[in-house]
Amino acid sequence: MSELVIMAPNSDEQPARLPRLLSGIQPTSDSYHLGNYLGAVKQWVSLQSSYEAFYCVVDLHALTLDLPAPDVLRERTRVSVAQLLAAGLDPQQCTLFLQSHVPEHTRLSWVLECMTGYGEAARMTQFKDKASRGGAEHHSVGLLTYPVLQAADILVYEADAVPVGEDQRQHLELTRTLAQRFNSRYGNTFTVPDAVIPKATAKILDLQDPSKKMSKSLGDAGTINLLDDASSLTKKIKRAVTDTDTAVRFDPEAKPGVSNLLTILGALTDRPVHDVAGDFDGQGYGALKSAVADATVAFAEPFAKRTNDLLADPAELDRILADGADRARAVASVTLAAAYERIGFLSPTEARR
Repeated sequence: MSELVIMAPNSDEQPARLPRLLSGIQPTSDSYHLGNYLGAVKQWVSLQSSYEAFYCVVDLHALTLDLPAPDVLRERTRVSVAQLLAAGLDPQQCTLFLQSHVPEHTRLSWVLECMTGYGEAARMTQFKDKASRGGAEHHSVGLLTYPVLQAADILVYEADAVPVGEDQRQHLELTRTLAQRFNSRYGNTFTVPDAVIPKATAKILDLQDPSKKMSKSLGDAGTINLLDDASSLTKKIKRAVTDTDTAVRFDPEAKPGVSNLLTILGALTDRPVHDVAGDFDGQGYGALKSAVADATVAFAEPFAKRTNDLLADPAELDRILADGADRARAVASVTLAAAYERIGFLSPTEARR
């Protein structure tokens, strides 16, 4: 799979057309955590100026593991949108919308499902991991076909590039395979997307289990929620797992907990992690945890205020989403119409003749 490595744009060279980028994030909790921001959303903000960027809150994907109560899903979706705006997404620079507002996603997904082998879907690592926890029979068909809908999300915009982490590489490869399979059978229709590898992406680990990526599924104690109050954030960081040694150094293999704290501090202060580690020569873990807590609170408090200010004006959020959906559909509808025509579906105009 080819990759696009994103570097700082050359201001002396302006492309005739910006390449198109698509990425999405689920509204599956009441607050995004620091790993969501540093691992994805921060890059979205920087990429919106160098791409024609489409950013989607994938509320359909939020149903794959659980069916939240309607009021919970609505609230989480609004909070997700507000947080993305608070983080720096600019609706004048990017297209921000809800997946459920653009029906072309699911209409294309059905076609791609019919071109995907059962074995291809069942081999997806995330499906195997999640299904193994409770047995495949206890999970929905949606969990199995999740990567196919994700492929439709990407292909319906003819995206040139998709930001991916290691856990999504396999899904993007399936997307590329399906695009090539469709193009081979029906003619050149879909852009085959490349992976975008941001120049420097911080991988944030769980505070209580630094062998795993920070995730709500591991429990609240190890998760730095961006909308938590200062006291809660500080308490969690002060209780973060370290080790029996006392030296502060960056050594992910031998000292994963300490290295994770250094990574967080470096990412929040925009400094190389080894430089940050040097600040704590001769100091213990207490000094490091205090510095991480201070930096986290300094970021999270104004972020939460911006989020709450945006939530106080739901009409404006709705306007932004409606405008984003219109712009997204203007692209997606053209792609879907071309795909449907090449498959052989009658158009509504033909059917009325």
